[in-house]
Amino acid sequence: MKLTGSSQTVTVKYEIRAKFEIEGVVEKPDVIGAVFGQTEGLFGPELDLRELQKSGRIGRIEIDLASKQDMTNGSIIIPTSLDRVSTAIIAASLESINRVGPCQAKVTLEKIEDIRDTRRKIIIDRAKQILHQWNIETLPSTEEVFKEVSETLKATKVINFGPEELTATPGIENAKELTIVEGRADVINLLRCGISNVIALEGAKVPETIIQLSKEKESTAFLDGDRGGDLILKELLQVTDVKYIARAPQGKEVEEIGCKEIFNALQQKIPIEKLKGKRERRKVMLPKKAVEIAQELQGTLEAVLLNEKMEQIERLPVSELAEKLQQTSGVDMVVFDGVITQRMVDIANDKDIKYLIAARVSEAVKPSLKVNLTTFAEITA
Repeated sequence: MKLTGSSQTVTVKYEIRAKFEIEGVVEKPDVIGAVFGQTEGLFGPELDLRELQKSGRIGRIEIDLASKQDMTNGSIIIPTSLDRVSTAIIAASLESINRVGPCQAKVTLEKIEDIRDTRRKIIIDRAKQILHQWNIETLPSTEEVFKEVSETLKATKVINFGPEELTATPGIENAKELTIVEGRADVINLLRCGISNVIALEGAKVPETIIQLSKEKESTAFLDGDRGGDLILKELLQVTDVKYIARAPQGKEVEEIGCKEIFNALQQKIPIEKLKGKRERRKVMLPKKAVEIAQELQGTLEAVLLNEKMEQIERLPVSELAEKLQQTSGVDMVVFDGVITQRMVDIANDKDIKYLIAARVSEAVKPSLKVNLTTFAEITA
């Protein structure tokens, strides 16, 4: 904002606004004279109103007044391009005026307004209007919207692939990598999240098409986090050449989880070598009581069943262990002087047992994602 002073143009930064009450009838020139006269010399020539107006640091002083019943009331507006400190000093000096002409007067500062704030608000409001109009003008037509949605639907349409007509994403035959899921709904859910090259087993028995594709492409099996997923995993390990295994969160199915959970599960996929390869000797940290029981059981051919609180449920001969586990609930850990077989792992899976700790693990056992298989030699307190 620019105003014309007595000799120069003032670029206004602030406006000093004050009001006054005068005991008597006066005119504008009287008020102007009081403003210049009673502030003159208070702070030297640097803050003298006449000098500041001549140099263009303040603009024309505006006076508005009205007289009634021998009283005059009005306002003073002083535009300034000074800094904040100088502006505040001039504003305070106005309140030192106590006479206008022959009359008693009182001047009170109302506010100092930052003109730039007002300009910013005007600019922002105008920008909003421009943006609103721009959005209206560039809004796609109904025909364009339908076309875009139609193309999206085409892109997400699944196909039937192979002699078994398995549900798959388009272009599966040319893909270098493959994600194998359990059912049609799983394929659609992954495609919705932008993941292509997906094909479904669509049954407990692994189709020949999947077996062949897993030999030709780097394959990841992405299975439900339930008992059904465990069973399919065993089948896949026996008949396919999948390279990685990913699982939905415990108790959830691939078709029902969101994109974030899908991406997390795929990022945490496990190389198949860790499941099918020989077990590496490692130390597994377990509660001291479990280690003590393992040491006590060596050479006894006995087993101990423990709950989550590491409380002993029962101690029995290993020969009775499999049958007893099928009849007992609440078991969290089994420690026994024997061999972990596939049958024992399957029972532990069914009964939600978290730990099987034994003297040895059979080479024929397919490791489980739900049950920790550990030997006496690998545990430490």
